[in-house]
Parts: sequence; C-alpha cells; structure tokens
Amino acid sequence: MSTADINRLFLAGARQSPDLEILAVASREQQRADEYARENGIERAYGSYDALLADPDVEVVYISLPNSMHIDWTLRALEAGKHVLCEKPLSRRRSEVERAFDLAEKQDRLLMEAFMYRHNPQTLRLTELVAQGAVGRVRMIRGTFGYVARDPADVRLSPALDGGALMDVGCYCVSGARLIAGEPERVMGEQELGGQDDGVDVAFAGIMRFANDITAHFDAGLAIVSRDLFEVVGDEGVLRLEDPWHIVNPGIQLQREDGDEYIEIELADSYRLEAENMSASIRGEAPLLLGRADAIGQAKTIEALYRAADSGSAVSLC
Repeated sequence: MSTADINRLFLAGARQSPDLEILAVASREQQRADEYARENGIERAYGSYDALLADPDVEVVYISLPNSMHIDWTLRALEAGKHVLCEKPLSRRRSEVERAFDLAEKQDRLLMEAFMYRHNPQTLRLTELVAQGAVGRVRMIRGTFGYVARDPADVRLSPALDGGALMDVGCYCVSGARLIAGEPERVMGEQELGGQDDGVDVAFAGIMRFANDITAHFDAGLAIVSRDLFEVVGDEGVLRLEDPWHIVNPGIQLQREDGDEYIEIELADSYRLEAENMSASIRGEAPLLLGRADAIGQAKTIEALYRAADSGSAVSLC
C-alpha cells in the first residue's frame, strides 16, 4: 500500500522467498500505480487503497504510508479482513496501537509492526550473548541513528504526517534498548525543532531508566551526519554493533579486559525474514516475532519521550 521508497528494500527481500507472492500495489493515482507495477513486475495495480483492500486474493497488506496514516489504514485493512504488516512506527500514541490490536483480535487477523532488524540473526545473537553473560551484569545501553534529510518536502520533516527524528530513526534505538532491558520505568528527552514550520524534532536525545539499575541513552537525528551504533555495556565487557539497524555488514565486537573478540554473523536479508515470519504465522507454522505487547510498549515509550521533551521534565511510565 503506497509506492514509498522503502518498498524497494521490502520487495527485494520478499522476492527472495518461495513462500511469498507480491500480487498488487496501490497508489492514490491509477497512472502512478500502473507505472510502479510495470517497473517492479507486479501483476495488479490499483488507483486507490480501498481498491486494493477489495481484492479477495490479497491476504496480507504491507503498509508503507507516512506515519500519520498508519493507524487509519491498518484499521481499514483489518476491517476488510486482511492481515497487516505495518511499517514502524505503528503510532506515537499508545491508545491508537491498543485500538488496532483490539480490532485485529476481533477480526481474527494478524498485525505486526515492521521492525525488520529484529528478525536478523545479528539481533538474535546479541540477545543470546547478553543472556549468556558475555558482558556480565548489564548496566548501560547506548544507541544512535541519524542522517541528514536534505529535501525540505521530505515527509519525515512534516508535522502533519507525524515526522521527526524520534519517529523515523530514534524508534530503533528505543526498540533496541527495550529488547535488552524490558520496559522503561522513567524517561527524559530533549529535542531540537526544525523541518516544515519548525514542527518536528530534527534532533532528539533521550534517557531511559529500566529496572535492575539499567540506563539507556540515545541520540537520533534528521540533521546530523550519517551514523548508527548500538552498545550493551556491562560490568565485565561491552557488546558493540557498528551496523545495528540496516545490517548490511553484520558482526558483533565483544570487548573485555582479557581481550577483544569479533563475532561473525551470517549475512541475511531482514526484510525477507520479516515477511517470511508474517507468512509462516498466517499459515499457523510459527508465532509472530513482534505482537501486541511489543508494539504497545514501543508506542508508550515514544509517547512518554515526547511528553518529557515538551515539558522539560522526567516522565514516569509506572
């Protein structure tokens, strides 16, 4: 649903799998849909999103619309009887995410928030290493993700479309910290506003306090040099990922007082694995990796971080 640029990565991954068929694409204009279908070898093209939802042969809809449209079209797709894989972030509002999953359960459909990095072997290996005590007791988590959005018309710079650094890239840092430490108890945030009408956070820095005395801090930006990093710091070592989100060059560095170790990770397409997990879940062959609890926890944390940045005060989530 849509002809967004992210589709090229999703299509490339999904087409590697024998379990999936890309059947149709929808745009707001028939001509654009037709052109996109021809360019990408897609069988059916629709000039409206509702027309796509009316196709009885479509089982699951991948929603890659701007952030502000995620919940609306997720609800419409679920009401039409479709399973939904919706690009992250599903929403910045907990109540909207709860509403979407309530409807999914009522319709007996599956809904998953598309954090593709969570499906990658590198992420799985990271969690295994932490669980095995590779760094001892975890004390701190550090994440960063940013780039420069140079086009003033970029949807990520639009307040009306729920743009912003936290929504676009900071959400990965939040997700990663939650994966390691659970749900935060308290958060703080600072933001620099810019973009269209100075209405979105073009830079965002946050601190999250978890149980067991774990603190996570991150920075994200749409106006900073391209960079991404994720570290889990314990009392015996550090796990360092220099490509934690795109995972084009996988590998984990384990740094300890008795020496450093580089842990090689097999190269895998995160988008393929994400789509295959959705497919297997629809067939009843595997559980969804990311479900209701994770999506609600993510939206709850993002909502609290924005409240903290707006108020200048720490926000409790307990």
